[in-house]
Amino acid sequence: MKTANRMLALIATVTVAAAGCAAVGDKLVTPDDLKVIKGSFRAQGQARLDRLDQDDAQRLCSNPPPATIARGDAERVEKSNLAAIRYPADGKMLGDWKAGERIAQSGRGKQYSDDPKAPSGGNCYACHQLSKAEISFGTIGPSLYRYGATRGNSPEMQRYTYGRIYNPQAYSACSNMPRFGHNGILTETQIRDVTALLLDPNSPVNQ
Repeated sequence: MKTANRMLALIATVTVAAAGCAAVGDKLVTPDDLKVIKGSFRAQGQARLDRLDQDDAQRLCSNPPPATIARGDAERVEKSNLAAIRYPADGKMLGDWKAGERIAQSGRGKQYSDDPKAPSGGNCYACHQLSKAEISFGTIGPSLYRYGATRGNSPEMQRYTYGRIYNPQAYSACSNMPRFGHNGILTETQIRDVTALLLDPNSPVNQ
């Protein structure tokens, strides 16, 4: 019974585990706990068991909790993730902002029941405000309304914005933002489109 109860408690943290974290509340998950968690999952469709495996950044950011990470460790995470960013070979960071808006509004993709051949959405509005017209948005992340209007549209800002979407941990260790390019959630074209959504003067983000 004790084992069963513990397994139920761990399964309740499925979102945390699937995101690559190794903590339940303030308690660190032990190797034995991870065996229980992995034993309760099964591969189905594009949802494979390797989604439970952590890379170095995830291990560091969840054990110990992010608030206690030493500056040197944070800098190491940022440096390694920055080096892993793959920028477009042609140097063009901006795509179609209208396509970027559709990506920002879509939360579909990467579930076992989704078509793996279909493009995933960014679900950006789940965490950010982007435009005045969108009245429903999350506040986990900062408001991005007038992002480009206040920062400009220089080549340096385009590169930074593209990189931030591709892998936010390159700029902020242990960021809660998904690593859209690093984890293959969004394609290069999609990241260009979302970058354009944020920076194009004609985008609703900058009106």
